[in-house]
Amino acid sequence: MHAHRLLRRLGGVATALLLASLTKEAAAQQAPLALNRFDPAPAGDRFFGVQSPYAAGKATPHVMLLGDYAHNPLVLRWNGSDESAGKVVTSQLFLHLNGGISLFNRLNLNVDLPLALLQEGGSPTNGGTTFASPGGAEFGDLRLGARLRLFGEYDDPFQVAVGGYVWVPTGSDSSGSFVGDGKVRGLPQAIVGGRVANRFIYSAAVGPELRANENFGGTEMGTMLKWGAGVGVLLLENRHLQVGVETNGGVTLRDVTKRNTNAELLADIRYRVVDDLEIGAGAGPGLTNGIGTPDFRGVLMIAYTPEQKRAEAAPPPPPPDRDGDGIIDSEDACPDTKGVASSDPKKNGCPPDRDGDGIIDSVDACPDVAGVADADPKKNGCPPDRDGDGILDAVDACPDTKGVADADPKKNGCPPPVDTDKDGIFDPEDACPNERGPSDPDPKKNGCPKAVVVTANEIIILQQVQFDTGKATIKKESDPLLDEVGGVLKDHPEITKIEVQGHTDDRGAAALNKKLSQQRADAIVVALAKRGIEKDRLTAKGYGPDKPIDTNKTEAGRAKNRRVQFQILSKTEKPKP
Repeated sequence: MHAHRLLRRLGGVATALLLASLTKEAAAQQAPLALNRFDPAPAGDRFFGVQSPYAAGKATPHVMLLGDYAHNPLVLRWNGSDESAGKVVTSQLFLHLNGGISLFNRLNLNVDLPLALLQEGGSPTNGGTTFASPGGAEFGDLRLGARLRLFGEYDDPFQVAVGGYVWVPTGSDSSGSFVGDGKVRGLPQAIVGGRVANRFIYSAAVGPELRANENFGGTEMGTMLKWGAGVGVLLLENRHLQVGVETNGGVTLRDVTKRNTNAELLADIRYRVVDDLEIGAGAGPGLTNGIGTPDFRGVLMIAYTPEQKRAEAAPPPPPPDRDGDGIIDSEDACPDTKGVASSDPKKNGCPPDRDGDGIIDSVDACPDVAGVADADPKKNGCPPDRDGDGILDAVDACPDTKGVADADPKKNGCPPPVDTDKDGIFDPEDACPNERGPSDPDPKKNGCPKAVVVTANEIIILQQVQFDTGKATIKKESDPLLDEVGGVLKDHPEITKIEVQGHTDDRGAAALNKKLSQQRADAIVVALAKRGIEKDRLTAKGYGPDKPIDTNKTEAGRAKNRRVQFQILSKTEKPKP
């Protein structure tokens, strides 16, 4: 038993020494390496990492942002064992800006620019030699792609194409870089795929990745045979939800070992949010320990990729319908004239005549009332209306004079009474037909103003404007009177200039009376302007005691002399109503 333990320890030391020798050789030769083995399919394709054989559009752009995360894509292993001896790259996150254009439904051109947003590792040391891990953001190698559809249309169950990629060494070529080889490499591919039974899709691609021979940690890498395959199903009525699974992998064409064999599995889901916008996600494990194969990979994408509508079979030609009324000629009683359906075979497909007056509805101005023919299209098919007031002669009390509707049969269709001053009292009953006024039981006062009368030269107020004693402040009780004056001025736009006069009696100093009368006239102008009367129609003049209209020797006479007058200075021709 002791001998057995000793042999196991000696075997472990030998294995460690072998790894140490390999790591020292690798560290001395650690060249740049494009570690990521995931190649995003062009924007607009069905799968994340497997090309589709079609070209989706006649001149259609496709743009995609795709995030690709790999966990533990580069781990040192003991020789002859899957046991980890150190993790060089534990996390690698790429953002791919992927875009292209499809031409003639046959040719697809594509470009992919990868940016490593996150790179982490433990910089493990073995046998005194350190494997430097990457860190920080770096651009990877720019990828240019082209694909030519040889056979099959977009929705066909079997399609064939040829295509491939070329990588331009735009990534870092410094020693220990893991975003690029520092050399041009290429991948020609043969691609097949299709859509079966309208819901099931598949795609497969295979070809050699042509790249320079490299050695990492004693593992030979170079030209590889790469493959990819995916299957999926389209769900929902509009087929906008896709679920599927795909696999990608590759194996070197020389010195094959587990360390240079790659294989991954990815389960994915994609959803077309609207016709031109698609989102998707996928996740899955690595199936081998090959360099660049992670133990887990996740992808997330959003893409602008216009939906290619499936061509529908042309409908059978419809039966003849010469007049285009939707009733086929074999059942249409009027096959050359548009009509309507009818249960009567003799009327089916003929123009309608709802009121049965012999004038079809399309030219009948009164299609629901039987009428007579008329040369005037507006009267054709309508009952007679000689005066054209819209009230039929049969119920028109004035059939030869245009009028208005009235509930009284004796007035229906007759002209309405005139109301010249628009005060709501018709002229025959209005004692003042040219001046607005309220109704009054006295026929001599009905429709006449209560406080304001317009004459040829003056607007006469039948009430006095009340002011505070010795002041130009208008009392509230005079507001209705000034409202009526304002209304009269609005009703008489032909009066273009009014002199608002202020007058006083002769008590007190004449100069003070004249000043007060001017202030009161000014106050009236301001009050009327507030009621919407244009100021340029008004002028204020204070006359003081200079123009009495009665004696100043009695209180009654002095009260009459304290007054406001509205003298008409100019007029134009009265506008016609």
